[in-house]
Amino acid sequence: MEKRNALAALAGLAHESRLDIYRLLIEAGPAGMPAGEIGSHLGLAPATLSFHLKDLKSAGLLDCERDGRSLIYSADFGRMNALIAYLTENCCGGNPEACAALPLAIAKSPARGALRHEAPSRARRR
Repeated sequence: MEKRNALAALAGLAHESRLDIYRLLIEAGPAGMPAGEIGSHLGLAPATLSFHLKDLKSAGLLDCERDGRSLIYSADFGRMNALIAYLTENCCGGNPEACAALPLAIAKSPARGALRHEAPSRARRR
């Protein structure tokens, strides 16, 4: 992932409603959700939802498909993984032992041979 793409993705997530939308779509999985269902679930007005979906799509974080009259939005998992890989590319100077104090589990990615961090389901807050 290029730096400008990482910046666009992070900017796309830099709003509470957009982050809530993205997290909901991550939970929904590859099948995604219709726009109306997203709005109902999060209590967002259609115009507000449309604005945020447009920003997330422009950031490359969402895919959208038409199903009849509905628009089905889903998270772009490839882009999400690329962003995570970009952010952790030089983590701890390539020394996983240095990351031991961090509340992250480190695993070797079979596809790329690079370090990949996976947050535990409930990270401790200090």
